[in-house]
Amino acid sequence: MGKKMKQLNIYQVDAFTDRVFQGNPAAVCPLEQWFDDEILQAIAQENNLAETAFFIPRGREFHIRWFTPTQEVPLCGHATLATAFIIFTELEPGRQSIQFKSKSGSLQVTRQGALFKMDFPAYPMIPCQNPPNELLKGLMGQFQEVYFVEEDPNYYVILESEDQVRALEPDLKLFERLHPYGVVVTAPGARSDCVSRCFAPSYGIPEDPVTGSIHSALVPYWANRLKKPKIHAYQASQRGGNLFCEYLGERVLIGGHAIKYLTGTISI
Repeated sequence: MGKKMKQLNIYQVDAFTDRVFQGNPAAVCPLEQWFDDEILQAIAQENNLAETAFFIPRGREFHIRWFTPTQEVPLCGHATLATAFIIFTELEPGRQSIQFKSKSGSLQVTRQGALFKMDFPAYPMIPCQNPPNELLKGLMGQFQEVYFVEEDPNYYVILESEDQVRALEPDLKLFERLHPYGVVVTAPGARSDCVSRCFAPSYGIPEDPVTGSIHSALVPYWANRLKKPKIHAYQASQRGGNLFCEYLGERVLIGGHAIKYLTGTISI
């Protein structure tokens, strides 16, 4: 007889939206203990979503890790929101606050009605004096300023308008050579304070539908530029998503809605 397969629960959640088929889908997999990294990576590859979140309970806290189809990442906003949503609505519906431990430190998520607010670190955007040629060529020469963030590696490109952000068709083959950096383009929003798009082809994510973690840097930038602490951000991908954020100095609150798409089991 063959080896008995282990059954694991799995959920798929659309984050930063209140409607299925919008926002950013994430897989959420509760565990009792960590499996080998090779197994976690294989599950994420099989799911083939931008991110799969795995978490285990540790007393009243949870330890969380995030995997793209190709590798583990230090921080992921939408999969954190999706995980919190499952804990709040499926596993511990009476809870109003969750503390996650992660490779990026402690992350708190609170529930305010249908809105879930993540407390993330604020990251400074550092002016990039000599942007790489792959970045400039990949952008087809469209940029005003270029910054970078070391803690959550991305280049941040300031564009003139929302229309320019939406119309951009970058060369993703060139962006892939920027690893470990992804590319974020952003501009003032027409119906929001700011808009953005996020490209991470070297992580198996050509364009991420909605990216919570990049707002750790975008919110401080736009809060300072617009001289207002509360920022309504919109990620202008094909699926699209709204983020309701607040700059608190060393921290950023990143709020959003979520909705469950799928409940199932996986066998390993």
